[in-house]
Amino acid sequence: MTSASDRLAAATRVRNRARRQEQHEAHYHEARVLLLIDRFTGPRKGLEGLTKLAKLDFLLRYPAMLGRLLAADGIAWPLGTQPTSAERLSVESRMTRYKYGPWDHRYYSVLGSLAARDLITYSGTDRAEFRITASGAVAAAMLAETDEWAVVAKRIALLKNHFDKSGTTLKTLIYDRLPDAVDRPWRTEI
Repeated sequence: MTSASDRLAAATRVRNRARRQEQHEAHYHEARVLLLIDRFTGPRKGLEGLTKLAKLDFLLRYPAMLGRLLAADGIAWPLGTQPTSAERLSVESRMTRYKYGPWDHRYYSVLGSLAARDLITYSGTDRAEFRITASGAVAAAMLAETDEWAVVAKRIALLKNHFDKSGTTLKTLIYDRLPDAVDRPWRTEI
């Protein structure tokens, strides 16, 4: 029979493990979004709108879907960016079907965390515009050079070259050419 102090210690270990996992997951999403915003920030404008961010992030997180769009346009995966067979069959982090297609409820906290650490800025006019800061550009460059993030950075360059379109255009593209991604009830996983 276990004592109350043993049960309390076990519960504390479980909570601490869950917190560490949650922090690791948050850092992972922050890194990916930081790399996206960095690549889509130009001298005159940043990444325009949450819809565009979500659709680009969807294509990044679902390489099988991105591959279908590339193939339909006759575009080959550049060397070193092709998804592995495991990536073609799985998703690194699921998104939810929401009003305008794929969505992740973490965007607000991820963007807030990046802004609070002065890695990005955003304006809140009619449509949010996300821009990398000088310190964010340094962090993104360091991330892109690591083994863990190099392929992701190359895939983001691929997105920039072929899918630097408005959020509405990307949404329409996904609805029209990837109907299985959005042909489901709201708030269900894709």
